Amino acid sequence: MNKKAFALASIAIIIWASSFAGIRASLLGGYTPAHLVLVRFLVASGVFILYSLLPNVHFQIPKTNDLGQIFLLGFLGITVYHIGLTFGVETIPAGTASMIVGAAPIFTALIAVLFMEERLEWFSWIGLVIGFIGIILITIGSSGASFSFNVGALFVLIGAISTAAFFVLQKPLFAHYKPIELTAYFTWAGTLPLLIFLPGLWNNVQQATVEANLSAIFVGIFPAAIAYTAWTIALSLGNATKISMMLYIEPAIAIIIAWVWLNEWPENLSLIGGLIAISSVLVVNILGRKSRIKEEKS
Repeated sequence: MNKKAFALASIAIIIWASSFAGIRASLLGGYTPAHLVLVRFLVASGVFILYSLLPNVHFQIPKTNDLGQIFLLGFLGITVYHIGLTFGVETIPAGTASMIVGAAPIFTALIAVLFMEERLEWFSWIGLVIGFIGIILITIGSSGASFSFNVGALFVLIGAISTAAFFVLQKPLFAHYKPIELTAYFTWAGTLPLLIFLPGLWNNVQQATVEANLSAIFVGIFPAAIAYTAWTIALSLGNATKISMMLYIEPAIAIIIAWVWLNEWPENLSLIGGLIAISSVLVVNILGRKSRIKEEKS
């Protein structure tokens, strides 16, 4: 993998890992999920507006033919994903949410097969099945002893599928736009539908704790603006599938941050499911490497 792509993707993942605890802290501090997701992307949108106004920074105007794709990807990657994540983290631990999102490469592979006409080898299908078993255990485990599906976990799962589509479908646009331009356009496009949550926002901000407001600003500047920019640049420099596989290390970091910041720890069944989901990438990589070696010898 390109060293610069690896470094940028690593930075993005570390910052994103902190977002789960940051979102949870804001919710515990008085924010509603709707107002929190709006605040963080108003902040992120503001960051990109300020950046675009800097000297020597010139954003090209999107082509008319690309506007539909940009708005769709902004809706999937920003609006749907972050509504799902924020509403989900209201009822499940931050670490559990991170494990579900960390399984996004499973959905990335499926979407690539369905929409990009990519072909998966037999070992990739085995990895996908293992990954899905892990996701099911995470989702059931998030309900504690009730062994039912937690609605919050399903919200996060919908978000994970949405962000997987976002990662796969944005790649063709790199031929025409700089990564930071695309990130700004996606952020602005994805923020517009969130304005539906505007009523009551100021009252919620005033009633929230100082820590909640600081957390909301933090997740707006760092995970929502800086990390997305780093990730988009990484995707433009390297193989999307290989880079997306790095998401499997995000839950481990997120669980530690949530433990230190919020004193939260996922249920045992969720942890087992997370380990199973993460092991699926090892199956794909190990069997894939053996398959390639066999083909080279033959």
